[in-house]
Amino acid sequence: MSAYQPSMLDLDDAGPSLGPLPGAVRRHVLTRGAWVDHLPAWVRGSDAVLDTLLSEVPWRAERRTMYDSEVDVPRLLCWYGPGRPLPHPVLTEARATLTAHYAPELGEPFVTAGMCLYRDGRDSVAWHGDTLGRGAHTDTMVAIVSFGSPRPLLLRPRGGGDSVRFPLGHGDLVVMGGSCQRTWEHTVPKTTRPVGPRVSVQFRPTGVA
Repeated sequence: MSAYQPSMLDLDDAGPSLGPLPGAVRRHVLTRGAWVDHLPAWVRGSDAVLDTLLSEVPWRAERRTMYDSEVDVPRLLCWYGPGRPLPHPVLTEARATLTAHYAPELGEPFVTAGMCLYRDGRDSVAWHGDTLGRGAHTDTMVAIVSFGSPRPLLLRPRGGGDSVRFPLGHGDLVVMGGSCQRTWEHTVPKTTRPVGPRVSVQFRPTGVA
């Protein structure tokens, strides 16, 4: 796994903190009732958060069946269900802040936190929507905070069409809302560029996976 090089722009002597959401986050309206909110560098001083995520999260490897054979999932995973303490206090603050900001639209709190560790450019996630739960038939939200080396998040309409690209860097926030999980797909593609580790923290309401 390549080493992550901290950014001089991310240094914060006061420790990790959150920037404002109202008036700062920008909404991108897609088609068929889907939208994406994007806010670069929402988490400030996030190198300390990345250090904690890399060293203290109990990452696990998984295997899945694909085309009648078992293959390694190309990333490491960890799941923090309802009531399980998160590994860094700024993540707990982020979840509460997101809940308060999106409450008028979402109507319920963000409860769970799924985490993915992309160790290098060979790790990825294929095109998909989070449709194993209520997202398959109900408008909902998935909020993602990214830590570490920048990797692009691509979205495209289900059934085909041009993709939309969001470059996710260290401390960036992206929120997929409305019908996004069932009418659009998203991916983090592989890259041949030398990149260090990236951790994606995904906050979801209950019943969305």
